[in-house]
Amino acid sequence: MRNPILLATALLASAGAWAEERPAELPHLALDDEAVSVIGVSSGGHMALQLAVAWPERFTGVGVLAAGPWSCAQGSLGQALGQCMTTRRGPPNLDALAHHRRDYQSRDQVGSDAAFADLRAFVWHGSDDKVVDPTLGEALATQLGDWLADPDAQLRVQVAPDVGHGWPVRTRDRDIPPHQLADCRLGGGTHLLACDSDVVGEALTWLHGELTPPATGADEAGELRVFDQSDFEAKGLADAGYIYVPEGCESGGCDLTLALHGCGMGVEQIGEAFVRHTGLNAWAAANDRVVLYPQAESSLANPQGCWDWWGFAESSWQLHPLHDTRDGTQVQALMAMLAHLTDSPDEE
Repeated sequence: MRNPILLATALLASAGAWAEERPAELPHLALDDEAVSVIGVSSGGHMALQLAVAWPERFTGVGVLAAGPWSCAQGSLGQALGQCMTTRRGPPNLDALAHHRRDYQSRDQVGSDAAFADLRAFVWHGSDDKVVDPTLGEALATQLGDWLADPDAQLRVQVAPDVGHGWPVRTRDRDIPPHQLADCRLGGGTHLLACDSDVVGEALTWLHGELTPPATGADEAGELRVFDQSDFEAKGLADAGYIYVPEGCESGGCDLTLALHGCGMGVEQIGEAFVRHTGLNAWAAANDRVVLYPQAESSLANPQGCWDWWGFAESSWQLHPLHDTRDGTQVQALMAMLAHLTDSPDEE
């Protein structure tokens, strides 16, 4: 029989060790809420769209890399696999998805046409993507073109020839360990594609206007921090997330970008490769822009640590999960993080 005193001592020691290792809370930074963007890749691209459609008034622009149309899966993993990654079930029905959005709007579960119509959007897809069929990127561009007020002025679409699935990164003049990069065409691994292209700069400049390019070879003047995500608890979120804070942004007034990793790209799977090497931090340091890197976690329902774009994080009794609405558990958690960063401490 175990000694109860020894057992209690061990439990107290374990609790103390957890308290010491637990990361700090997400800081209050009183960031500017007038120039917030969200950008994501693969499942993170779908989540970026879900945030922008649910709360368009909270964002200036949305960037989507290697993903398909908004709400493509409609709560079905089978459809996600068969019509939103491959097209073996046929292409997505954009008219049906538009009707789906109008139904949500009638219940105030997503933003208005007018609010979304004002956004700027950036869409990127590799032409040799073997994970998400490139025609789904085309369908997304068509969908956004139907929803924006002036697509010629607000929507930029890039199809990269001979590039695979993932997030292309600039490798020239950057010290990125080779094992944290993937082949530009084949993808796999970290899904950080060694294509030597500055997609981040093109996306942020399109979404926010003229920006200051990072100085070649300059150190990123800022700090990458770990924060406790438990205050924003939602099914599928990891215990900790990351935030990059440029020098001078502690006192408030800086801008904000939410960056959402794809399946298999969280810290749990590839370490800090995504939060350090996308190129976002360098552009953020040069332009007083904080970057928030929330983290999803793997589970039996979500073995690759994807963001919820098919409904796994919602209640199992729901016939139609609301993951892609303002009521979605992950949507609510991410928007709470955004509000925490843009509010002053005395506003809570």
